[in-house]
Amino acid sequence: METRQRSLVKAVIWNLMGLGMMTLVGLIATGSAAVGGTLAIVNTAIGLTLYVIYERVWAGIRWGRNV
Repeated sequence: METRQRSLVKAVIWNLMGLGMMTLVGLIATGSAAVGGTLAIVNTAIGLTLYVIYERVWAGIRWGRNV
């Protein structure tokens, strides 16, 4: 089973990559770096929270593991 710290680090790294991409998409879609950045930050905060919860739930499920 994975530690909480590992799950959190993975989630943060994944969301930093997503933050960069979402900022770019927001900038292209709106033409505004400020609006694009705000959209990216909100999306990242929600995504990070849900990803950590998702990872922790799956860490406790034994199905499909070769233990």
